[in-house]
Amino acid sequence: MASQESKPLTLTVVGSGTMGIAIMGGVMASLAKAKTAAAIDPSSAPKDTPNVSRFVACDTWKPAEENVKKALGHYNFDLQTLTNENLKGVQQADIVLLSCKPYGFKAILGEEGMRDALKGKVIVSILAGVTQKQISKFLYPEGADKVEDACRVVRVMPNTASFVGESMSVIETSDPPLSEAQYKLVEFVFSSIGRVTTLPPANMDIATALCGSGPAFFALMLEAAADGAVAMGMPRAQAYEMAAQTMRGTTGLVLNGEHPAVLKDKVSTPGGCTIGGLMSLEKDGVRNAVATAIREACVVASRLGGEQREFVNHRR
Repeated sequence: MASQESKPLTLTVVGSGTMGIAIMGGVMASLAKAKTAAAIDPSSAPKDTPNVSRFVACDTWKPAEENVKKALGHYNFDLQTLTNENLKGVQQADIVLLSCKPYGFKAILGEEGMRDALKGKVIVSILAGVTQKQISKFLYPEGADKVEDACRVVRVMPNTASFVGESMSVIETSDPPLSEAQYKLVEFVFSSIGRVTTLPPANMDIATALCGSGPAFFALMLEAAADGAVAMGMPRAQAYEMAAQTMRGTTGLVLNGEHPAVLKDKVSTPGGCTIGGLMSLEKDGVRNAVATAIREACVVASRLGGEQREFVNHRR
């Protein structure tokens, strides 16, 4: 656990919708677990857990305050909720999580006094399609390198599985790079809600399509599989449960090192039902349909921030 001498840190979430609440909840859960481990056996407690002790949730919708308290109030942390007081929340922060709609960042960051409030801090954007350069250029038109104590902007793409601690979050490599302490803090926040990897800026729209949109695509496939079982007489509740657990087990095998093609071949016995079903899927072009969906989502993601980019192998 962080030493008693380390500076207490404040995480401010601007745009405390469902994703913002999920991330704050994950961080609180990780911190609570670390505290418990330290109390039971100090020698086995994590040594690099950031000393995040305060949380501020900002939103423009008054009922959001109650939603935040209902979801996170049971954690024993200093939690403050604010409505239409983004500046106040950012002034208190050490790290700011920007979790608004992609089109809303200019209104928030353009508020009078915001630039001063962000001095020396880290702002983490999870806005789909909005690049790190767009945010940095908006804050510092003259160039961040020309501004003393300019804030550091880092882009991260988590997904909706944050709510169950199973997100796949992609941290964009920054230029110039974050300091070691800054990166560890960002990594801790997102490892609290699932897996984390790091990719260069050129891959972030692709990550948005695969990780951000992916749960919807996989949910559609899961629903279709359950529909097939229902059509053959399976009760729907059991069909959803069985399809979901089967998909979960499959992903567990792949994350454990099994190659998808090898896994597929292991299940496909000669003359069996699996190979028959696979041939039907291939005949109907499922593989191409899924790959094309990812490509299309990637192109759309690139337009969300107002800067359309070109991609290899994309054809309309």
